[in-house]
Amino acid sequence: MSDQSALFPGKQFISTVLDALETKTAMSGGLARVYLMRAAMAGVIIGIMYLTNFAVIAAFESAGDGSFVNIGKILGAMIFGFALVFIYYSKSELLTSNMMIVTIGLYWKRTTPLRSLRVLAMCYGGNIIGGLAVAILVAGSTMASGAMGAQLDASVEHKLAYFDQGWAGMSDLFVRAILCNFMINLGMLLVYNGVIKEDLTKAIAMIMSVFVFAFVGFEHSVANTVVFSVSALTHGLDWGLALAQLAIVLVGNFVGGGLLIGWYYAYANDDRKYLRRQAARDGQ
Repeated sequence: MSDQSALFPGKQFISTVLDALETKTAMSGGLARVYLMRAAMAGVIIGIMYLTNFAVIAAFESAGDGSFVNIGKILGAMIFGFALVFIYYSKSELLTSNMMIVTIGLYWKRTTPLRSLRVLAMCYGGNIIGGLAVAILVAGSTMASGAMGAQLDASVEHKLAYFDQGWAGMSDLFVRAILCNFMINLGMLLVYNGVIKEDLTKAIAMIMSVFVFAFVGFEHSVANTVVFSVSALTHGLDWGLALAQLAIVLVGNFVGGGLLIGWYYAYANDDRKYLRRQAARDGQ
């Protein structure tokens, strides 16, 4: 038994994810309203923490001659990392981590493509509702008119500028989306695998996974959706480019979290062929 545990150390991770999938599948079916509410809360949290990131950067950029802006980017990305902690411990529903969960469920045949699509579609719908609520509140305030708003505008401009470079820019965007959700779900892997017991260590893992994507400049579909929503209601938005950007990022996020983490670790911890070979040897 100990030999099998050493060969397939991620069995606890798979078991925990499949239990979570069962809950999400049941909620998205029989408790759809509550599931949407949980997903909307994740959108709200992402929106507030992303705006805080912009506010921190703006504060350091305005200090002195602006030479402290890089410190602001470091601290802003670190603070934004708490968004995943808040989402996890408030039992909210985030699209990007659910990409990993449904993919593992599909590999182990614990769900169907239709049910997986329902979970993801309802989750993203709820995330959009939450982000839109934040956008409406921001539009009714002066937050988007100051230095924080300028940082938000610069971020939106940067996110849409990938298309100025043609296929090279879209490839760049796609790779950044892959790496983004790879990091997010690498953090969730550490949370779910049963090795880390302390909440503080779990929180650090989640914060660092988000810090890497935020600071390096990876692309997150839900965060981008919220930022685009705020921009649309405050300063206007090129919806064609924004929707194209989100389409590329959604696919990249699925590759990074669903395939490179979810499918990869589901396969790496599949002991069924090993057990059949062992049983065959024992029967000889």
